[in-house]
Amino acid sequence: MAVEKPQGDLSNYEEFRNTLDHDYGDVGEYAELADDLRSVLEGEVRFDEYAQVLYSTDGSIYQARPAGAVLPRDTEDVRNAVRVAAEHDVPIMARGAGSSLGGQTVGPGCLVLDLSTYMDDILEVDPEVKRARVQPGVVQDHLDDHLARYGLKFAPDPASSNRATIGGGIGNNSTGAHSVRYGITDAYTEELTVVLADGSLIHTREVVLDSEEYEEIVSKDDREAEIYRTVRALVEENADEIEARYPDLKRTVSGYNLDRVIYENEDGEAVINLSKLFVGAESTLGVIVEAELSLVTLPEETALVLYCFDDLIDALEAVPEALEFDPSAVELMDSEVFRLARESEQFSRYEAPIPDGTEAALMLEYDSELHDDFEAAIGRTNAHFVDEGDAFEALEAYTEDEQADLWKLRKAAIPLLMSLEGDPKPYPFIEDATVPPEELAEYVQKFMAILDDHDTSAAYFAHAGSGTLHIRPILNLKEDEGVQAMQSIAEDVTDLVVEHHGSFSGEHGDGLARTAFNPKMYGEDLWAAFQAVKSVFDPDWRMNPGKVVYTDENPTDMRENLRYGADYTSIEPQTKLDFTDEGGFSQLVELCNGCGTCRQTDDVMCPTYRGMKDEISTTRGRANMLRAAISGEIDEEELYSERFQEEVLDLCVGCKGCKSDCPTGVDLAKLKAETKHQYHEREGIGLRERLFGNIDTVSKLGSALAPLANFGKQLPGSRLVMEKVAGIAPERTLPSFERQSLQEWFAERGPRVSPETAERKVVLFPDTYTNYNYTRPGKAAVRVLESAGVHVEIPEDVAPSGRAAFSVGMLDAAEERARTNIDLFAEYIENGYDVVTVEPSDAVVFQDEYRDLVSTPRAETVAAHAYGISEYIDKYRLLERLPLDETEETLAYHGHCHQKATGKDHHAVGVLRRAGYAVDPIDSTCCGMAGSFGYEAEHYDLSKAIGERLYEKLDESDGTPVAPGASCRSQIGDRETRDERPPHPIEKVNDLLTGS
Repeated sequence: MAVEKPQGDLSNYEEFRNTLDHDYGDVGEYAELADDLRSVLEGEVRFDEYAQVLYSTDGSIYQARPAGAVLPRDTEDVRNAVRVAAEHDVPIMARGAGSSLGGQTVGPGCLVLDLSTYMDDILEVDPEVKRARVQPGVVQDHLDDHLARYGLKFAPDPASSNRATIGGGIGNNSTGAHSVRYGITDAYTEELTVVLADGSLIHTREVVLDSEEYEEIVSKDDREAEIYRTVRALVEENADEIEARYPDLKRTVSGYNLDRVIYENEDGEAVINLSKLFVGAESTLGVIVEAELSLVTLPEETALVLYCFDDLIDALEAVPEALEFDPSAVELMDSEVFRLARESEQFSRYEAPIPDGTEAALMLEYDSELHDDFEAAIGRTNAHFVDEGDAFEALEAYTEDEQADLWKLRKAAIPLLMSLEGDPKPYPFIEDATVPPEELAEYVQKFMAILDDHDTSAAYFAHAGSGTLHIRPILNLKEDEGVQAMQSIAEDVTDLVVEHHGSFSGEHGDGLARTAFNPKMYGEDLWAAFQAVKSVFDPDWRMNPGKVVYTDENPTDMRENLRYGADYTSIEPQTKLDFTDEGGFSQLVELCNGCGTCRQTDDVMCPTYRGMKDEISTTRGRANMLRAAISGEIDEEELYSERFQEEVLDLCVGCKGCKSDCPTGVDLAKLKAETKHQYHEREGIGLRERLFGNIDTVSKLGSALAPLANFGKQLPGSRLVMEKVAGIAPERTLPSFERQSLQEWFAERGPRVSPETAERKVVLFPDTYTNYNYTRPGKAAVRVLESAGVHVEIPEDVAPSGRAAFSVGMLDAAEERARTNIDLFAEYIENGYDVVTVEPSDAVVFQDEYRDLVSTPRAETVAAHAYGISEYIDKYRLLERLPLDETEETLAYHGHCHQKATGKDHHAVGVLRRAGYAVDPIDSTCCGMAGSFGYEAEHYDLSKAIGERLYEKLDESDGTPVAPGASCRSQIGDRETRDERPPHPIEKVNDLLTGS
């Protein structure tokens, strides 16, 4: 049965992307190749310098400029691209999300085939036989979301599944936490359609040896026949070496899968299946354009138990014992992970239950397909590990939320480690070596000795049940000493792995990091067999050269093509904002490790990628372009070009999602504001930026002139004038003005709770939208606070928050407004007041950006005493003081990006629920309006494209829409169905006040 595109892929991103399809010129020697590709391809061809920079990195420590990139639309495009590249003798490299950690998708001078943009269809699902047929660009989580309706899933579950593509997973032979239960990708890859190096197609599947089908294949005089004959001969001639050299592990991701390509099928027949050889081949043998996968049933329930040990080695020695209890996962974390989590604002709550003295923890998962009584199963392991063993405590988790918290703690390890300050980082280059679980404890002790010899350390975590520990030595690769230490450690560790009958890679593949060591693992005969496999599939060795296997004349060296090598330098600019906490502007840029989390379609980050599906619109893409500019990879003057401003900076909506969703906390909104400021200093500020940056002045005037101002914007031709003069989208509904501002209303009304008798006092900030355009949330906030016994003041002499000016890079104006408000608020705070806002973005600007704009103790004081209205009510339990009527209404809550990014968004949901509403917090990510962004003519279509997910989620919910952000409410009310703009959560609380 044919199926639709997976949820999250928006249909109208292409229209917007085409508006940016300018001819910027192909770079250097590849212009003729680019022209030839454009003449035969339907897809996009990109050979300019931006494309080269954007596709020069992945999630690894490597970087190399490709020739250019092609975004093929279909199989025929792939075939034509491969043929044209062959004519020009240019190497080919296939790429999905670019999240690989071994440098698989980095190659100097390669033509990159980005299969993630257009070739992302789920083609067919057959629930009866548990099979799915997909294109390579399908994101795994999208596939699993679709399969869930049938009670099925694709078994391998890499941590990157929310952005990693199926094609990339096959190329890498991906696995994950549940390989103990399910194994890895090669076990589930049944059939493939592959484009070979000459552009021909091959369909791989089980073929019974010496059958009529087999004889028909090998009797021909073509590439396919030669491949079958050669692969069979290599396997049969090297049978003894294959038996001796391939480790007996659940995870072996090094080399070519000669041990798995010939096997017995379910009927006991000897078959050859070349699909197994392409799995893990890292696109060195061909380009996968279609895959048929086998699926597994989805367990209905799971349970977790975490065993705490006071010694790491004791925990490791317990791993083989844990496997005897039929777990579906066995994960390990050490004390360094716990320490970093404890010190992290984002992850500290997940670490809180871990008892003091825990040097390591072993986490076991049980699923309902293997265990029908979780408490009994955990009781047995408790008796073994706690009562009779070395664990001193067990933490049991049966609910989804409890288990989710433990998994978040486990998955926090890499982001926590990679966010370490300074140049030394825990780099991935030998971190996924795998040994038999029964040898794990001894192996780690010897690994520790190697680290001691090199005067460095590491954290220990990950998939202990499969014998895979992620051990990342901390090195400074910007120094030659660090680069040489990496090579030396890798030599010593690979020796150690061979000694323990292991694999150099049990998860992340060979790439540029480990290919050089494959001869050591497999020996001369199998290494020669690998070279023969490569030659028969790819006679000219053009397919992703230097990965998995190399020629004797051109060996792979892990020290080459480093992103940060000994020659790397960067400029540390003088900045308006304070980057001290990040270690400087350049350090914040360099925190991007390329993992590609910004390509996910859940959470907040990155809205414009969801709308465009273009690498330049990711946080990673923007960070790469900024890093290229400050490191001299591109001309520093490019920062001030129209293209850089429009495509790199202006497409960042400032949602701040990257501050929390990016594993290393790359705050692109802050980097954008600073870079825009530098641009304004040199080039000046445009009319529209001045208009939006000073929107408070405009709104104040509009309010004074209401209702005439409201009538004026409806006059024929007025919208066209606004588009031509200020670039405001004529399709967008403009906000109306209220004649009486919130400040004027409150001045006339006055406070109703005396400051002398009130238990709490607040100064309610009159944000621009609430003050002049829509006063109801402000009035509701006053009534609710006063009903709870809070004294409220709305000051007259307050400045705009500076949020609007900050967002467009007008940092001088933002700083001026921040200083005015800090002085004002600090005086209130000294007199026992807190600062409360209705608009979430203003709450966050007080809590966060003011500290970057004005680095003073007073700014810190204001940040500590500033709250969004729901946060304030929740923190001080004010609902308990309110006389509220009962309600049966259900609300569909859409949270604000800034509050999500700062961990404050849950307060509104809690307040509404405790008020009596049933609340459905919809997974809607960013609304796409983003202040002025959605009003800008050139961004209107993209803004609406981003908002599609929000609209879909609202339509799926039975609740009444509610949202705290003015921009979000505008976007919801401005959809094609012209819904009314939803209320603010505080309005819904106010509605329940007795007698309201």
